[in-house]
Amino acid sequence: MSTSKQWQLHPTLAKDCHRVRTSSSAELLLHRNAALHWFILVPHTDSIDLLDLPADEREGLLSEASRINHYLKETFAYPRVNVGALGLVVPQLHLHVIGRREGDPCWPAPVWGNLEMSAEYSSAQVDQVRADLAE
Repeated sequence: MSTSKQWQLHPTLAKDCHRVRTSSSAELLLHRNAALHWFILVPHTDSIDLLDLPADEREGLLSEASRINHYLKETFAYPRVNVGALGLVVPQLHLHVIGRREGDPCWPAPVWGNLEMSAEYSSAQVDQVRADLAE
């Protein structure tokens, strides 16, 4: 892990997301907006760009993104999964993994700036996602 100080989750991510799982290397979050399944992986690092991570950390993060990709396609039948590390509003490195399908609330536009808060997950739904993605 390439962190040199006490790691903390950015307050915006903490406010906007449910924590699904914490591992030694990253946080797995689920965005509160249940209009579509939007996961966020936040590695425990000081690096701010994905490609600046040491190779083993980058590969671990991408492996976890691949696991979420399969979960979204197999469990919710998403034909597409978008992955992005933008970090323009929240400077902390985080990787978005978002299930997309034709006709979703902001199709074909990107979710950023186009997805209104229309539904929230129930506690039972969040618990189910946690159980599904438990290590």
